Amino acid sequence: MGRGRPDHRSLGGAARREPPQLRRRHLGAAGGGCTARRRASALARALCFVVVLDVGSSSVKGALYDERARLVPGTLAREASPIHTRPDGATEGDPAALVMRVEKVLDRVMALAGRRAARVRAVGLDVLTITLCGVDAGGEPLTPLYTYADDRSQDDVVALRRELDAAAIYQRTGCPLHTAYLPARFRWLRRTQPRLFGSVRRWLDAGTLLHRRWFGRDTPMSYSVASWSGLLDRRRLRWDQGLLAVLPVDEGRLPRLADYVEAPRGLARRFARRWPALAEAAFFLGVGDGAAANVGSGCVDPRRLALTVGTTGALRVVLPGPDPDVPSGLWAYRVGQRETLLGGAFSEGGSVFAWETDTLRLPPPARIEAALRTLPPDGHGLTVLPFLAGERSPGFAPGARACIAGLTSATTPLQILQAGLESVCYRFALVARLVRPHLAARYEIVASGGALARSPYWVQLMADVLEHPVLVSREAELTSRGAAILAWRGLGQWASLDAVGLKLPRACVPEPKRSEIYREAIERQRGLYDRVILDTNAARSAPR
Repeated sequence: MGRGRPDHRSLGGAARREPPQLRRRHLGAAGGGCTARRRASALARALCFVVVLDVGSSSVKGALYDERARLVPGTLAREASPIHTRPDGATEGDPAALVMRVEKVLDRVMALAGRRAARVRAVGLDVLTITLCGVDAGGEPLTPLYTYADDRSQDDVVALRRELDAAAIYQRTGCPLHTAYLPARFRWLRRTQPRLFGSVRRWLDAGTLLHRRWFGRDTPMSYSVASWSGLLDRRRLRWDQGLLAVLPVDEGRLPRLADYVEAPRGLARRFARRWPALAEAAFFLGVGDGAAANVGSGCVDPRRLALTVGTTGALRVVLPGPDPDVPSGLWAYRVGQRETLLGGAFSEGGSVFAWETDTLRLPPPARIEAALRTLPPDGHGLTVLPFLAGERSPGFAPGARACIAGLTSATTPLQILQAGLESVCYRFALVARLVRPHLAARYEIVASGGALARSPYWVQLMADVLEHPVLVSREAELTSRGAAILAWRGLGQWASLDAVGLKLPRACVPEPKRSEIYREAIERQRGLYDRVILDTNAARSAPR
C-alpha cells in the first residue's frame, strides 16, 4: 500500500477533522419525530465498518465495529485457542491450528455481517505478544508457536546477563533480559535445536504469520509488536544492531518494521475468493494486545492508568512524545510510532484464583465472594509469593516459584485464597509506585479484565492496596474496541484516540484503615521475596 494514500495516515499525521460519525450526529439531532427516524435509518445504511480480530492467549475473537468503535450486535464470533504447557517449562501453541481458528472466526464474522460486509473498510488486528514461529521460504511453519511464558531459556538469560551490558540493553530496547523475550529464546533454540534453527527462513509472530499467509508475500511487523520482542531499538525504530551482533539471527531472517498503519491490500487469490468483501480492504498490521487494551479502555494519556486482571495482569500508561528512560522493574513498549506504553506485567492474576479454588476444592465463586467479605484484612498470618509461572514485573526472575509462608494447623482454605488474592495486589502496588512519577497530578485508575469483573471483593481489595479509587469498566471486549479505534485512526476517521469517550461507573474508593494494614503486609512480602527469590537468583547467577 502507498503511504501517501489519504486513508492510511500515521498516528501523528491523521487528518485533524471531526470524525464523520460525529458530524452525522449533529445533523441527525435537528428536527424530530418521523424526520429524525428517517435520518437515523439513512445514517445506519450509510455507516462503514471495520472488522477486528483479537488473537489472545486463550481465545480468538472477531467482530464488526462501527465508526464510533461500538461492537455491532450479533457479529461477535469466538473460538477457544489453548496454549499447551509441559513440566519442562514449554508453553507453546500449534501455529497451523491457530491459523485455522482465526480464519474460522473471520468466516463467521463476515457471515454475520450480512449486507454490511460490503461496507467494511479495513481489518484491525491485535495479537498476543512475544510469540515466535519459524517458517520456511513458502511461509509454512517449521516450529511450534513459542509464547512469552515459555521459560526454557533460563540458562541463556543468565549467560547473556554475564556477557552483555544488561542495563544498556534495557534502556535501548525497553525490555530486560528475560525468558519472555527473544534474545534468550534465539540463543536457546540455536543451542538445543541447531538443525531446526538453521532450517528456518524467517521468524514471525502470530500476526505476521497470518498476513504472510493471506497475502502470499512477506509483510512488515509493526513497531508495536516488535517492541514486545526485546529486540527493538526503541529510539531508532529498527532491530537492535548491538544485540543482533551477538545473536544467531540477522535482519534478513526478521520481518521489515513499519508503523501499524502500513496496511497491506490485495489478498491472495484463494483468500480473495473466500472473503470477497475484503479483497481490497486495508489489513492493518497487528498491534500488541496490551496496547489495544489501553486504547479501548480510554487510557491514552498520563491522566489514566490501565489496570488489567485476566488470567495474567498488567498496569500500563500511554506517554506521548519523547521516549522516557525506563525505571528498573518496568518495560517500555509502543502503541504506534509516537506513543510509548510504560508499565509492568504479571504472570499472576486470575490464574492464582483459578489454581487455588481448584486445588483447595473451594465452593462456587458466588459463595466464595460472600465468604471473603467476612474475613478481616491480612488476618491469616500468611505471606504469599504468587509466582506460579515465574516472575515478570518488577523483579523479572523467570525461575521464581510460588511460596506460602506462615501455614499452621488452624489455617483454612479460604484464608489461603484470601492471602493469594492479596499477594497479587501487592505486586501491582510495587509496580504502581514505579509508574506513578509518570502520571498526571490527578489521574484515574481504570480496571478491566474478567477476573475483576467477576469479583467486587477483589476490586475493593485492589483499591485498598493501591490507596486510590478504582473504576471498573463495564464495557465488554475492550481490547477489540481498542483495535477498532486504532483502525479508524489509521483510516483518518478519528483525530485522536479518545474522539469518542468511554462511560465509566462510579469508582470503588479505598478504606484508609485497610490500606494501613496492607502497607505493612507489602513490606512483609518484600522481606520474604528478598530471602527466597533474590538469594536464590544471586546464587544461581554467581560465576562458576
